[in-house]
Amino acid sequence: MKTLLTLPAAALALALAAAPAGAACYAEYKAKQDNPLKLHYGVMELGNTCPPGGKAQSTVAARLQQGGWVLLNVISLFEGTPSKAQQQNAGSNFLRY
Repeated sequence: MKTLLTLPAAALALALAAAPAGAACYAEYKAKQDNPLKLHYGVMELGNTCPPGGKAQSTVAARLQQGGWVLLNVISLFEGTPSKAQQQNAGSNFLRY
């Protein structure tokens, strides 16, 4: 009888451990390139928790710089699933960096 109760309890414990602790954090941003001038809006995933404002800004800027872009500004930080509008507006820059 103990074995019958232990197996479901162990399965439940494994399922809870595998579940994410919190919603992912995303940043909406605007960036540019010079010569010729190019602008883009994008959405970037920053991890499981949103970092403080200054740290988020530097993280976004560093990732963009690797792709040859300069961060203009972080529009917002948010947790949860990005909306369809955000995905469509970002286009190819949705979760690109």
